[in-house]
Amino acid sequence: MDFALSDEHRMLKELVARFVQDELMPLEAGVLAREADGKGLGIGAADNARLDEVSKSLGLWGLDAPEDVGGVDLPAVAMVGVNEELGKTITPYTLPPDSPNLRMLAATVNERQREAYLAPYVRGETISAIGISEPGAGADPAGMLTRADRDGDDWVINGRKIWITRAEEADFTILMAVTNKEKGARGGMSAFLVDKGTPGFNVLRKIPMIGGQATYEVALEDCRVEGWKLLGEEGNGFAPMQLRLGTRRIEMASWSIGMAQRALDMICEYAPQRKTFGLPLSERQAIQWWVADAATRIHAARLMTYDCAWKLDQGRDVRVEISMIKGYATEMAWEVVDRAMQTFGAMGMTKELPLQLMANRLRTMRIYDGPTEVHKWVVARNLMGSRR
Repeated sequence: MDFALSDEHRMLKELVARFVQDELMPLEAGVLAREADGKGLGIGAADNARLDEVSKSLGLWGLDAPEDVGGVDLPAVAMVGVNEELGKTITPYTLPPDSPNLRMLAATVNERQREAYLAPYVRGETISAIGISEPGAGADPAGMLTRADRDGDDWVINGRKIWITRAEEADFTILMAVTNKEKGARGGMSAFLVDKGTPGFNVLRKIPMIGGQATYEVALEDCRVEGWKLLGEEGNGFAPMQLRLGTRRIEMASWSIGMAQRALDMICEYAPQRKTFGLPLSERQAIQWWVADAATRIHAARLMTYDCAWKLDQGRDVRVEISMIKGYATEMAWEVVDRAMQTFGAMGMTKELPLQLMANRLRTMRIYDGPTEVHKWVVARNLMGSRR
């Protein structure tokens, strides 16, 4: 049993750490100022283009993309280290392409779709979104009402989607819809590639979220999609969607570890400097216990996440482990960041420190891609089901 990354993957993690330290963290002051002014969470087109240029020159594009479309095809274990480092900064930047949609595409595209969608996506030429949740069906995809009906060689989609990130700017959206109402999620759900500007794909509103983030609500009104843009096999969209969700959940666990580690580092740096009633905070037992508990829980979350990623790379069924790490890591990091804010006192309540954006991000992550309570239910259901 080996608890160390390979030299190659360790050096990659160190390279990403330097990229975060040298390129992303210097932009944090501007990110904080813009969010405090109500201008949302972003870095601007010029900075984004420069970061794209730098990250591409460092070989950080397409890290987990298939080699036959220009990727590096790294295993999940390597990506845990990459995403832990990216989680340490509040600067909103994604190394192209975004892994979850990438993984779903790679598992389902045919040759025509590979050239039209997957390859440009890996090259960083396009932006994607995914439409799963609906106003009445969030964490339960079996309650999905959006329908896709055949019309000759095409499909016509009608329904409503919500909480879609990047819906307005995405070049294409992977859209989930029911193609067989009787079968539902068990053989009756399909995925479609819907291009930006397709008639009937109507962005209804931008929804402001906490921490300067935003999502969108979309209405599908007789939205006609060409037959060749059915992604994967008809009725078999649920499993690829779960692959996509699983990829994001491992990312979230890794990001959470990164955020918690940075918050812990901030406590350890600040506590010896700040004196209260004649003693530094580092001499207070409450702070000492917070530090010890945080270090222990971060270590546990890190080991759990690497274990899950390793099993995934071995081809094992990791649905239970993914639910464990998604729930545990996000809740753990939420509490560690909260302790850091408490340690900093009034300064921890300001929008001048990155802690508040970390807290807001973690608060949404405790809901996104399955609330903690649902993941606990998944774990318990599987355990008790296996005992029966």
